[in-house]
Amino acid sequence: MGNGVSAYGSYLNMVTLNVFIYEVTDSALAAGLFMAVRLMTSVVSGFVSGRLVSAYDRKRLMVGADLTQCLAMVALLIAPEAGRAGLLYVLAVVTGFCSTLSGVALRSSIPEIVGSELRVRANSLLATGRSLAMIAGFASAGLVVAQFGYVAAISLDAASFAVSASVLMALPIRTKAAGPEEGGPGGEDPEEGEPGGEKPEQGQPGGGKTARRRQAGSLLLLRAAPVLAVMIAVRAADGLGSSSHNVALPVYSSALDPAHPATFVSQFWATWAIGNIVMQQVCGRWAGRGGRQGPGERAFAIGACVMSAAFIVVFAGLPTGVAVAAALVAGMADGLTEIAYVSRLQAAPDAQRGRLFGLSASVENTGFGLGMLVSGALLDHFRPLHVVGLLHGVAIVLCLAMFVVLVRYGRRERPPADAARERDVPSSVESEAR
Repeated sequence: MGNGVSAYGSYLNMVTLNVFIYEVTDSALAAGLFMAVRLMTSVVSGFVSGRLVSAYDRKRLMVGADLTQCLAMVALLIAPEAGRAGLLYVLAVVTGFCSTLSGVALRSSIPEIVGSELRVRANSLLATGRSLAMIAGFASAGLVVAQFGYVAAISLDAASFAVSASVLMALPIRTKAAGPEEGGPGGEDPEEGEPGGEKPEQGQPGGGKTARRRQAGSLLLLRAAPVLAVMIAVRAADGLGSSSHNVALPVYSSALDPAHPATFVSQFWATWAIGNIVMQQVCGRWAGRGGRQGPGERAFAIGACVMSAAFIVVFAGLPTGVAVAAALVAGMADGLTEIAYVSRLQAAPDAQRGRLFGLSASVENTGFGLGMLVSGALLDHFRPLHVVGLLHGVAIVLCLAMFVVLVRYGRRERPPADAARERDVPSSVESEAR
């Protein structure tokens, strides 16, 4: 619930702040620069977030991220009008960094909060909450601003982050696995203040060695599990494709009905959201029954292919009913790939999980940002179908490559333990690669 409320605030300010900065500066360039700063901050902060999540208490990081965003919104409200334009760019950095940090910390913590066997169901609930928050945030932003003004919209945004922080502080959740490096002889987590739980810091004996070992473990995990590396690459391609249909939708909708250019865009996103939510609920209910573990790598590859193909069909100039049906399929496939991807990364050892999610956040945001630039440039010269087909086609090609990796490595026998030791791969990493 707390994550859904803060997600609502994020989607609300995505609309509100973009319009607000245009009104304050009366410059489309300034508004575009605001979005670029926020996106670039998200790209860079993915790597930083992975390190922070691996080194510090994740619950405190999430609470701190929410409170920082809340305070940033309050600062914008009380700032004098003359200084608001510059403060908005600071706000872009703060929200970009904190939202990425909070997302990486939460996704890394799910297996410890609910247990590994329930992570698929938890992911489906979180994804459903975010999807509903997206619908509510986008739908209410214009209404709130029009009826009550920017002060009310920004205040509501600040309140949403305060609610999320309060929920996190109230819940007695454990967000990190206990182990020899984290706890004392009894395996207690040092974050809980138990005896014997002191960890060597950087600069103390053993601290640098521990950090290097964790970083090496993350790289070894990707080397030992090529499917995982390919999945991250596919997500980057998905970001590239997603940006193409986001940029192309207004252009295509305007061509369909110049008198009502927003009609098809609204139909598309409403139908996509319905399919997305339905599939997330199906995955959550299906996982855990009869020993099922939820969708795996094959389901992810199939879902990504179907999703990209469905998005291409949307822009093929077919009747509206067919296009809307394709949007429904795209939403369902998108929901499936999201659950499969997040759950697969969460299967990694806790010591590497934070860095993997940080890397994933940076890769996805890079793909999306690059796609925005490429799509905008291509749409000046080519039809939306060609642009969307090209960028989503890249994702389909990578999915086919992933099938090859699955076939090549999926049936490979586990090597003897001695061979694993000769490669100096940690046992937890080696087992995860299988």
